[in-house]
Parts: sequence; structure tokens; C-alpha cells
Amino acid sequence: MTDVPATYRRRLHERALVRYGYITTRDAAALGIPVAGLHMLVQRGGLTRVGHGLYRFDDVPVTGRDGYMEAVLLVGDHAFLVADAVLALHDLAQVNPTRRRVATTRRVRKALPPTIEVVWPTTVGESERTAHEGIPCSTVARALTDCIGIVMRDRLLIAAHDAADRGLLGHGQRAAVLARLEREG
Repeated sequence: MTDVPATYRRRLHERALVRYGYITTRDAAALGIPVAGLHMLVQRGGLTRVGHGLYRFDDVPVTGRDGYMEAVLLVGDHAFLVADAVLALHDLAQVNPTRRRVATTRRVRKALPPTIEVVWPTTVGESERTAHEGIPCSTVARALTDCIGIVMRDRLLIAAHDAADRGLLGHGQRAAVLARLEREG
């Protein structure tokens, strides 16, 4: 019977490695692991409960991206970063928001930390969503235009050029973003 927790741990750990060490109760269920198995792993150590339905393996190294993944996973399925959170994720426009904006297509009723701002309902379409280093987010083009009025115009203009130079914006996207920033910024 002692082999079962090790198997649970290994299976969950493999899944968590591609998500900065995070695992959800839904991930566990998809792997055929009951919630009680998660609780048992927490009690034995090495797995920490972060929030409602979210856990993190202690042995996975912390990076500068963990908080972004955590914010998305805490909000839940169909969640993704938007606006200045996307710019911060890509190190653009010299932004460091105190609250990470996370959009979702579903209403969120659970309590979240004050460092997360839920954007619901969202107007970001499927074609304007992507993932950066495994973290669901809106495209850089959409984030730049969503930050009009939030981030200084000059910073957004520099960020658009920087994003294009780094391959985050195509030539057509760059022109469209710059035109919108000039018009509305």
C-alpha cells in the first residue's frame, strides 16, 4: 500500500513540471487520483496547498514566472493573463503591476488574493489568445492596445517596437498597434 502514494506523487510531479510546479485538483482527477490522495501528499510534505484546488511541489525551483501561472490557475479553467500582466510577463513597457489582470470566460465566485484582478466577461477572442512559456495569455498586440489609458503612451510605443524586434509582433501587427496607439493613446 505504500507504493500508491509514491505513484501518485510521481504522476502528479510529472504533470506539475510543465506548469512551474503547480497541480490542480482537476489535474489529479484527470490522472485518476482522488482529492484524498492530494491531501495525503500535503500531510507527508513536499506538496503545499496554495489556494482553492491548487497545489505546488516544493522541490520545483521558483522562477520569475511562477506568480503568473499561479494567478491563472487560481482563477480557474479558461483563464488567461491580459493587459499589463501580459506586458509584465514579456518584460515590456517597464510595467510591474501590483495586481495581475486575469480574464476568464466563466464567472468566478471563489475568494482570490488581492494580487489578482479578474476581468469578466472578457472581450478577448480565441484568435487573440496564446501562451507564453506555458502560461495562457492574450497576444502581445492585444495587450498593448488594452493598456491604452493604463500605461503611458510613450512606454507602449517603445514596447511595440521592442516586441516587434523580439518577434512577438508581426510586421502587420506592429503597424496596426502603432496606428491605434497614435490614434487613441
